[in-house]
Amino acid sequence: MTTEEFLLAMASGNIIPADSPLHEKMHQLSQEAIRITMKINNAYHNHDEIIALMSELTGKKIHESFALFPPFYTDCGKNIRFGKRVFVNAGCKFQDQGGIFIGDDVLIGHNCVIATLNHVMDPDRRADMTAAPVHIGNKVWIGANVTILQGVTIGDGAIVAAGAVVNKDVPERTIVGGIPARCLKKI
Repeated sequence: MTTEEFLLAMASGNIIPADSPLHEKMHQLSQEAIRITMKINNAYHNHDEIIALMSELTGKKIHESFALFPPFYTDCGKNIRFGKRVFVNAGCKFQDQGGIFIGDDVLIGHNCVIATLNHVMDPDRRADMTAAPVHIGNKVWIGANVTILQGVTIGDGAIVAAGAVVNKDVPERTIVGGIPARCLKKI
């Protein structure tokens, strides 16, 4: 299975059976992501080196305005899309098999988790998974220690307060916070 076929299958919304060719490709890509993130996280790199390593990780040219403070973790890498002028602070963990799409001028705080996979509820099929993308609009600020769950869209100009768990869409120009995140204020 090619990476392109993998990405199409992940976007289909179908269940990902354990021990399937799709699951095997997921494991292969995770091993590549571990190799590259180990390089990112275990030595100093200047800005140009970070851009090159993140481009290798995602399989796409990362814009020169991107900034990252390591460490950074992902278990795939190939299904992340970064806009321009994105800043990812230290300790973030992206589970991107289902797709993480980040707009322009986005700030992501320390230790954020973005999860796009979930396991099925049936205990007899618990190792099977589902995938759904996370979309983060333009000019979004995500505070430290935020968790964003699969299938969530965060609208343009929104703010997610530190420590929030986002399990539902966030309208544009809205501040959300809490567990689960709820609307605190319109901007």
